[in-house]
Amino acid sequence: MKKILSIDGGGIRGIVPGQVLAALESKIQQRTQNPQARLADYFDFFAGTSTGGILACIYLCPAAGDPTKARFSAEEAVALYLEYGDDIFDVSFWHRIRTQDGISDEKYDAAELEKRLKQYLGDIKLSQLLKPCLITAYDIEKRVEFFFTQHDAILRGKGYDFLVRDVARATSAAPTYFEAARVKALDGKSYPLIDGGLFMNNPALGAYSEVRNGQENPTTEDMFIVSLGTGSSNRSYKYDKAKNWGAIGWVKPIISIMMSGASATTDYHLDKIFSAAGRRNQYIRIQTDNMGNASSDIDDASDENLRALSELGVATAQRHDADLERIADILLDADPDPVRFA
Repeated sequence: MKKILSIDGGGIRGIVPGQVLAALESKIQQRTQNPQARLADYFDFFAGTSTGGILACIYLCPAAGDPTKARFSAEEAVALYLEYGDDIFDVSFWHRIRTQDGISDEKYDAAELEKRLKQYLGDIKLSQLLKPCLITAYDIEKRVEFFFTQHDAILRGKGYDFLVRDVARATSAAPTYFEAARVKALDGKSYPLIDGGLFMNNPALGAYSEVRNGQENPTTEDMFIVSLGTGSSNRSYKYDKAKNWGAIGWVKPIISIMMSGASATTDYHLDKIFSAAGRRNQYIRIQTDNMGNASSDIDDASDENLRALSELGVATAQRHDADLERIADILLDADPDPVRFA
């Protein structure tokens, strides 16, 4: 069975799936009695968009001393947000004035984000990641979707290979928040890219398609997908106000609506695909519709919200403990509890 992990986009809300996956990795470590067990040891394919793409890259980053082992634990991956989120989403007074709070230019300087991506990912190449993966972006000049894929980087050479830190930068180049990324493949060709969340915020269906059409050509019956959301936006838009919005008024709402709508649509169709194959229990979606005390803004990295998101992630893992146990069963090829698997 091909075991697939997919993580949505959502900015700083990546803390939520990050904490859920830390809980899953802890379960695996406890069961195997191996404190060095990592997610990359057990999933066969990873997919991520935006913040989910950054997490996927970190999970798959090889250790410096052993290129077959993961460099970071799931806890170390989510620490990127908890320790540096307030720096990444920090804006100086003068930058706020100059950009009119993100209206005339991007809201945040990407330098801090790029600094932390280099700190975590160094000069690792896409082809060096531990497992096949799909990371989304969008080419704004050609007006086409752009997919970074580790397996193509290996099979098709330098034109499909990139520095992983550039992959992470491109997939997280959310319009109005960070400037578009111009990244170069290892053959020297450059691409102007923005956040793939605008068309595929939930990359699970893309992962399904990529694996389904892979060299082994598995069927739906041969796949197991774990898809994680970053929490649903709890912000509604009242008709009386929205009906009079112009271009400026619609900029932020339309991005949020596109991202949440894309995620929910993917979930709907994957549920139908696996149900039609009689394998509904081989698709697990973990998403929280109640943000609780946490803000749904993708750039709220205040100390208060970082704590709230961390607590929400832990609470989500606890609420989905039965799902995590079932996932661990399948990842470890254990006999699943018939009650959990029902």
